[in-house]
Amino acid sequence: MGPVPQTAHTFDWPDRLVIGTVGRPGARTFYLQARAGARLLSVALEKEQSAALAEKIDELLDELMAADGNRFSVPDEAPVELVDDDALDQPVEEQFRVGIMGLGWDPSTAQLVIEAVPAQPVDPETLEPVGPEPEEVLVVRIPVGAARAFAQRTREIVDAGRPLCPRCGEPMDPEGHVCGLPDGPQ
Repeated sequence: MGPVPQTAHTFDWPDRLVIGTVGRPGARTFYLQARAGARLLSVALEKEQSAALAEKIDELLDELMAADGNRFSVPDEAPVELVDDDALDQPVEEQFRVGIMGLGWDPSTAQLVIEAVPAQPVDPETLEPVGPEPEEVLVVRIPVGAARAFAQRTREIVDAGRPLCPRCGEPMDPEGHVCGLPDGPQ
């Protein structure tokens, strides 16, 4: 991935890690937000990145649960006391827009490690990044129970968008929907 970013925003055992949204369904901006004490950091990401992160976290936790007789005590469901349904902390100030996300496991601390690197402009011909390497990265380390709760909340946030058209499967806007299928809602 090249040289190490100059600024690493690191949150070990944060007080809070959530994905939330700003805006109405159909025009929501997704944010990954970490808080430790008075430190608050928000990075913008796509709905698809949010959904993929939740899916990968659950896959990793399921693998750990099945391996070595679950020696890391991975819960199969989000522990009730760790479920966080509150809104994003205010103010939501975008540090950067996420380009690449990484997910890892640190067995020495029994924590999942989430890394988010800013998006870089790409050459439309080669799709290779252009310009300097990103100068910052967000690194968050969370224990398995918090990770399970984070993934559950993220799925709920992603699913709370616009309802899908029962005919064409596309999201419907509150102002109306032009269905791509014959005889669909107009």
